[in-house]
Amino acid sequence: MVSGQKPWAVVVPVKRLAYAKTRLDLPPADRARLALAMAEDTIRACVTSEAVRQVVVVTDDADGAAMAAALGATVVADEPDDGLNPALRHGATRAPADLRIATVSSDLPSLRADDLGAALEAALPYACAIVADAAGTGTVLYAAAGLADFRPAYGERSRTAHVRAGAVDLTDGATARLRRDVDTLADLADAWNLGTGPATRRAAGSIGILPIG
Repeated sequence: MVSGQKPWAVVVPVKRLAYAKTRLDLPPADRARLALAMAEDTIRACVTSEAVRQVVVVTDDADGAAMAAALGATVVADEPDDGLNPALRHGATRAPADLRIATVSSDLPSLRADDLGAALEAALPYACAIVADAAGTGTVLYAAAGLADFRPAYGERSRTAHVRAGAVDLTDGATARLRRDVDTLADLADAWNLGTGPATRRAAGSIGILPIG
């Protein structure tokens, strides 16, 4: 990569907080607070990555939109309102035409800018590439050479779906912090041990969570 070049736009979907992270065994208000905090740490890592020129956050949640805008992201409404993949494609259309396009999950509280930058650099030679989640079946990062190649296939066993569609699997070279998405309190404990970002630490403290493990 040429020094100073920022070839990527990153799309981050933020679900309406009232419906986010339902597998976390927490009261609804606490789930929403934690989901917002994890999204904040994820977006901050994207915004501060040296490889990323623009971050596009797709959300219909007012608190999520305000948080993302405060971090410097471009916020767009989920106009298709037809599930995750259409929302991601809609967000990708807001990226400048000269940028490569990636998407990351919004529940990566341990993600650091360098983790993302290394994965995006590894993806540069390919039309499409992915990194799987910690469980090995889902996808936390999907990267494409441009809008024409950006065909996300999230859903059940998305890792397999993406690879079958031609994406190169870069999971073996990715960091644990990038792969550690959080759906359960056990996942949160693992993320905590990897080192979560400041928003997640504050949220966990405010609701009295003591991560297990």
